[in-house]
Amino acid sequence: MNKDEKYMKAALRLAKKAYAMDETPIGCVIVRDDKIIARGYNRRNTDKTALAHAEITAIKKACKKTGDWRLEECTLYVTLEPCQMCAGAIVQSRMGRVVIGAMNPKAGCAGSIINLLNMEKFNHRVETERGILEDECSALMSEFFANLRARKKAQSE
Repeated sequence: MNKDEKYMKAALRLAKKAYAMDETPIGCVIVRDDKIIARGYNRRNTDKTALAHAEITAIKKACKKTGDWRLEECTLYVTLEPCQMCAGAIVQSRMGRVVIGAMNPKAGCAGSIINLLNMEKFNHRVETERGILEDECSALMSEFFANLRARKKAQSE
């Protein structure tokens, strides 16, 4: 197992924690100097706020840990391609690198719909790696939404 797979597995563990809370299973870790310095997972329903995305939570914690809003020497690992809000926060934090598990063709803003992480007109661009443990990340999302649809169907019957 290489370093990217190791840290994506840590993000997957957090995604599973979100799943157990009936949250969309997205997990994120931020690594600096080969050490996890921040973790986050989706908590929108639990916290009742649109801002409780895995990446936003992890970025806030990493900034607090480092004592700086600039995370240039950090790598963010996330199980699902970031949305526009999270991609914007990644660019604003000057994240050095982002590693993505599964892409999100319906809402992803790191290459699927738009690539906010590498827009030439922005003053910062983020090195991006895609498809790390993609099958595991995709399977977790598919299972979650299949179960959600089944529950909704059962409730309507």
